Amino acid sequence: MRSVDLAVYADVLAAEASSLAARLERARSRLRQAAIEREARAVLPADAIGRLEALGLLERDAGPDRVEEIVDVQALLSAVELLQAWVERQLYVAREDSPTGAGRSPASSAVR
Repeated sequence: MRSVDLAVYADVLAAEASSLAARLERARSRLRQAAIEREARAVLPADAIGRLEALGLLERDAGPDRVEEIVDVQALLSAVELLQAWVERQLYVAREDSPTGAGRSPASSAVR
């Protein structure tokens, strides 16, 4: 039964890691977009910038906040990946220790 619980937990952690990875990529994308917007601001007239901001097409520079978000999300993802690896190891051990040898291949079961 432990192997089933571990497998379900491993799936939950995989989903969380996937979600965090997507969140990290979105944060990186926003940082790249902010760099493009900074370039545009350097060449566009002030009245156009004001209009673009009003439309929500240009944001006020939030570079440091975006970098902090990337660092935070990366740390969260790393922590989840560490837990995920531990759970996977525990799952492997639980399957190897099971009476049926559920984690063993037919060849390894024959040798024992």
